[in-house]
Amino acid sequence: MADNSLSRDFSKGFLKENPLFILVLGTCPSLAVTTTLINSIGMGMAVIFVLVMSNVIISSLRNFIPAGVRIPAYVVVIASFVTMVDMLMEAYFLSLYQALGVFIPLIVVNCIILARAEAFASKNGVLHSALDGLGMGLGYTMALIILGTLREALGNGTLLSGSPYEFAVFGDAFKANSVMVMIMPPGAFLTLGLLMAGVKRLNERA
Repeated sequence: MADNSLSRDFSKGFLKENPLFILVLGTCPSLAVTTTLINSIGMGMAVIFVLVMSNVIISSLRNFIPAGVRIPAYVVVIASFVTMVDMLMEAYFLSLYQALGVFIPLIVVNCIILARAEAFASKNGVLHSALDGLGMGLGYTMALIILGTLREALGNGTLLSGSPYEFAVFGDAFKANSVMVMIMPPGAFLTLGLLMAGVKRLNERA
């Protein structure tokens, strides 16, 4: 029974309660950063770290945080880990840090992280909260990677642009005639809407 519970806490973020496709949380940074695959991966890794660590700390302190100040307390915890990510990314991944811009500090108020702190970590033990954070973070990162892959491949004809591993997906002929709307806001909304419909369909069949 315990194993099933742990597995459910970890896996629900992939499809059943995917933060982006099902819960529709964190859409603003998701649409903004997924112009390239490398940006999507970078944002996803940052969110995973902050989500797991903040869930663990908030779960550990849940019996000591007064109900009246729980949201400010959560924000302080989250902001501490976001500051770590911000500084580490600026020090070791400067080009990615510059590409993501203001969306790294804005992780502090990301609805996914605040929602998991309020709805789950504040009510469950450390292990369950860590698995919930990891599963939700991986589900969110998976969603970003799918969005980023589709938008960059169809909008720029490449993958992993801005990194040493950049390559053309369909060849130079396609790149010259790529569907530029995919890396623009309308393309972001269109791609997200289609993916949301697809994931909803998968959940209905499961």
